[in-house]
Order: sequence, then structure tokens, then C-alpha cells
Amino acid sequence: MSPAAAARSGVLLALVAALGFSSLGVLGKLSGQVGLPALAALPWRFALAATLLLPFSRGLSWQTRGRMFGVGLLYCMATHAYFLALGRISAGSTSLLLYLAPAFVLLYLALAGRLPTRIQLGAIAFTLAGLGLVVGLPGPADHDPLGLAVGVLAAALYGLYLLGSERWLGGVPPLASTAYMSLGAALYFGVMDRISGQLLVPSGAPQWGVVLGLALLPTLIAVPALYGAIARIGAAQASVVASTEPLWTVLLASLFLAEPLRAGVLLGGACILAGAVLAQWKGKAVAAPLEL
Repeated sequence: MSPAAAARSGVLLALVAALGFSSLGVLGKLSGQVGLPALAALPWRFALAATLLLPFSRGLSWQTRGRMFGVGLLYCMATHAYFLALGRISAGSTSLLLYLAPAFVLLYLALAGRLPTRIQLGAIAFTLAGLGLVVGLPGPADHDPLGLAVGVLAAALYGLYLLGSERWLGGVPPLASTAYMSLGAALYFGVMDRISGQLLVPSGAPQWGVVLGLALLPTLIAVPALYGAIARIGAAQASVVASTEPLWTVLLASLFLAEPLRAGVLLGGACILAGAVLAQWKGKAVAAPLEL
């Protein structure tokens, strides 16, 4: 595959990942409507995905399996921090903080000696401005310092997860990486739910339908697509393109949950898409100092 073709397929996979992950909001609301708390659904979501995908990890060394499991643990910690923040501050602010992850990716790369270009910084600026319009800026309910700190921690951990996927899973089939991420997540959230007393067995077709939806769209489709995108265009570019997720979430909510579509969402969506396009523009690779 030529570099240009790899870049195009990487962008497409990142968009597929964003679309798949965007279903989490709708499925999370449906989960509550059928009496299954969102956290209680997570162990079953990941256990089902791991069961289906583990056969694709045959023949890999134990060292590779350990790296896959470690990257999966970073994902679990980021997700756990996200839900802890969600319990203390608004959903919009939690989402906005989570999508600081691309900035953290660039920060980690800068610390490793790879300074971001002005184009990359501009892409993140467009993306964050658009996210502010789509999910809303912090309001009066977002003055909890611990909630804000944990939200930033979620973004920092998610940035590590993205960069770890690029650094440690190079050459590993995306389905195998997803299998071990899902296995680790099933064990992690199963233990967390057991400790908190939220470990429940889904009952009835509606609850199992939500679990199947969670296993299929944001897991079996979105996660391998994200790994494939990172392998082709790198964690920094993939994270910016994947930041279009909140835009698709709002559009899906409008389509399936009849939630109103604000003018600010359309403007914010345009900014997010502009950031995603800018992230793919090579331009002149002039390094810019990272100002913190």
C-alpha cells in the first residue's frame, strides 16, 4: 500500500472509529431506559467482545500479549476516570475535558523530542473550539475541583492509551489487540462493579439487546478501526480525526432520541471537521515550540 493510500485509509478508519464510539451516548441512554445501569453493562459488553475475538490472537508471543493487556489497562483506567468525573461535573464538561487527549498526545511526543508543528497545534485549536460549541462550555455546575481534575486525568490517560497503541502494538493485528483490550476491560470492570455492588446479570431481550449493541458498534467495529487508523497515520493525527465523535453523537441523538439540534452544534461541527482536515494537511514541516 502506497503512503498516500495508507493515509487515506487511516483517515477513513479514524472516522469509522468516531462513528462507532458515538453510539455510546445513545446506547447508554437506552441502557438506563431498560433498567440496566451503564457501568453494569460494561463487563458484559467487553466479555462478549473478548469471547468473539480471542481466536484471532492465536500464535502471538506472550510478550506481545502482555503489551496488548497493558494497553488495555490504560484504556480501562481512562474510562474509569471518565465515569468518576461524570459523577461530579456535567456530561458536557466531562466530554470536553476528555477531548484534551490529542493535546496530551502532542505533549508526550514533545517530551520525547518530537515537537508539534504549527499545523498540528492549529488543528487542535479548531477541534477544541468546535467541541466547546457542540458539548457546551463549563457552567455553574462545574466548579468541583476534584471532578475537573479527574476529567483532565481521563484525558491524560486516554492520550497515553493512544500513544501506547502506536508505540507498543505496531504490527499486531487490530482484532487481536481489541481482543486483549476487551478481556482486560471485562475483568477490570467486573471487579469494580463487584466492589461497588453494581455487578448485575442483564435480563430480558431489551437489556441483552443493549449489551449486544455496545459489544458491536463501539467495541467490535470502533476499536479495531481506531487501532488500524493509529497504525496508518499515527496517534496524533488519528486522535484529532476521532475527536469528531461528539458531533456524530449529537447527530445520532437528534435522529434516534429526538433531541434538539442547536445552531451552535452545526457551527461547532464545522470547526471540528476543519480541525480534522487540517490535521491531515502536511504543509511545510516546521517545528513550533510547545508553549505550556
